[in-house]
Amino acid sequence: MLMSNIVTVKTMLMPRRTLGGTGLKVSVLGFGASPLGGVFHPVDEESCTRAVHAAFHAGVNFFDTSPFYGATKSEMMLGKALAGLPRSEIIISTKVGRYGQDHFDFSAERVSASVEESLGRLQTNYIDLIQCHDIEFGDLDQVINETLPALIKLREKGVVRHIGITGLPFSAFHYVLDRCPLGTVDVILSYCHNCLNDDSLVMELPYFEEKHVGVINASPLAMGLLTKQGPPDWHPAPLALKEAAKAAALKAEECGVDIAKIALAEAIKTPGIATTLVGMATFEVVTANVTTTLQAFGLVPNDVQSQEETAALEVRDALKGVMGMTWPSGR
Repeated sequence: MLMSNIVTVKTMLMPRRTLGGTGLKVSVLGFGASPLGGVFHPVDEESCTRAVHAAFHAGVNFFDTSPFYGATKSEMMLGKALAGLPRSEIIISTKVGRYGQDHFDFSAERVSASVEESLGRLQTNYIDLIQCHDIEFGDLDQVINETLPALIKLREKGVVRHIGITGLPFSAFHYVLDRCPLGTVDVILSYCHNCLNDDSLVMELPYFEEKHVGVINASPLAMGLLTKQGPPDWHPAPLALKEAAKAAALKAEECGVDIAKIALAEAIKTPGIATTLVGMATFEVVTANVTTTLQAFGLVPNDVQSQEETAALEVRDALKGVMGMTWPSGR
């Protein structure tokens, strides 16, 4: 089969789900663009563009970034890469409010300016989804009374089409959503809560459905916990969780399986979650994640499925003692 035909087949196969009440049909695998900012390792424009184009041609249509990633480099790299692709077939998500490790500004003036800056870097005249980034680090009352009204004005002008909020603790989502009229917030982005070691997002889905918001899941590998190499030194997880994750990774390896593949396959199938974001910056990573996604839905053959099913049982057993264990985040 010619490569172009393979791409066409994959594009047709990639499942899509509707993102809440937005009407947006997003690929179940989302392109997390933080690695395009060089936050994990150095990147170059050519390889980033190749990765973005490979994802698009494999059926991925949701691309998520932020000014925070690589001090705006991620947005610039993504904008350059997307410039050669049909804008009407792409859903672009970026964020406001977080601009550095400890630099947060949710003021109306700053977020309005931030959207304008992002439009330039992303080389587009509208943003499909604008999100308040890591709201638990800001003043939630300011987010409600100042940030969201500023973004609503931009939504009314068509500069942004939908509004979201992101964060780790569910309490922050509840605080904002319980105090805003329905329709103010269209989407929430939750991370590290729909993983092999933490399925608490699933229990929150009825609440988010009641609030008429779509759900995006991010970091199905729990920020590196569920990988062969283990998490980075700065990872905030408690020691018990890190040790259990290491044991789980070894269990998977003994079965001849990469724990990261199991983790993504399990997360991406969860009903009620529109898309799962995975950080990608190379053609090889895109190809691996697309293949895992299609195999998870039974859309392409998987020669090691029985091994992976056995490994998944071993991994879950190793993690059962720390299921739901998390860490503090924000103020």
